Amino acid sequence: MVKTNDRGVTMKRKTAKEILAESFRELAETVPIDKITIKDIVYNCDYSPATFYRHFKDKYDLIAYDYVQRTSEIIVNFGRSGYEWIRILTDCMRFFDENRKYMKNLLLHTSGMDSFVRYFADANIGHITDCVLKNSSMKELSHDLEVYVRLYVFGTVQITCQWLLGEFDSTADHLAELFEKAVPEPLKKYLDIK
Repeated sequence: MVKTNDRGVTMKRKTAKEILAESFRELAETVPIDKITIKDIVYNCDYSPATFYRHFKDKYDLIAYDYVQRTSEIIVNFGRSGYEWIRILTDCMRFFDENRKYMKNLLLHTSGMDSFVRYFADANIGHITDCVLKNSSMKELSHDLEVYVRLYVFGTVQITCQWLLGEFDSTADHLAELFEKAVPEPLKKYLDIK
């Protein structure tokens, strides 16, 4: 929420959703995610369970919201001067690296239909679809383009998960370079990749 005070100074106040997400991330610094309860989240930020349930159906809904919000702050730059696809990828990989402990907790302590990997992939499909539509005259992706987006996302998400879990060593910047090279040819023109 953004407000302007009587002196014309813009101030940003956090929403209840943002405060609940921060509370969750604070807890996730020391507690496995599958052990964090709604009661823990609201107690940590002095909110009530009713406030939590006005905004989220469960903690997994909060996880999905938090991921989309935080990565959208990067993706929204696509198409702006100096923000090519490689910069988006680099910023995303650096975000993951800076938040490795939290991301690792998400990967290791969520499963099944509530698996973070599922939310991760779904959010990234949405992000890339938005970028393609933003950079084209299409209102929706063709079947083939949708398949290319999914192929790309599922591959990059899997590699990112393995990297976050320490299954192989690489820098965030090097992975971003590899991910740019891996963009399927039919998507390159929509992501301004030469």
